[in-house]
Amino acid sequence: MKQDLLYPELSFKIVGCAYTVFNEIGAGHKEIVFHKAMEQAMKNAAIPFKSELYYPVKFKSVTVGKNFFDFLVDDKIVVEIKSADRFTKTNFDQILNYLTVSNYKLGLLICFTRTEVKFKRILNIELLNKEKQQSNP
Repeated sequence: MKQDLLYPELSFKIVGCAYTVFNEIGAGHKEIVFHKAMEQAMKNAAIPFKSELYYPVKFKSVTVGKNFFDFLVDDKIVVEIKSADRFTKTNFDQILNYLTVSNYKLGLLICFTRTEVKFKRILNIELLNKEKQQSNP
């Protein structure tokens, strides 16, 4: 059964910005360089975003740590930027954690490799299942 993608147009625009960045500045840069270039690309594309957004990690109402998302786009999509040749399990764990603590439904993991841009759409399945259960009592 085919289901609709979450935020397809916005996701397409974000990934397009990543390709624009890679095509213009190339490969081999530090993550911070790609981050700053993505900021400019999203500004140029009129995509609303917040950069390096802080989210606390709480235990029993006490802040015990902190997370900084690379981007929160249009208050809908968490975007994490990587500069590496491949995704790692740690990358997936990180963005899933961000989605869980923030209660956002979709994350984009974007990797600038030596030869291309790779991206993965990551869903907060627990939140989506919970919403589905609540809408179908």
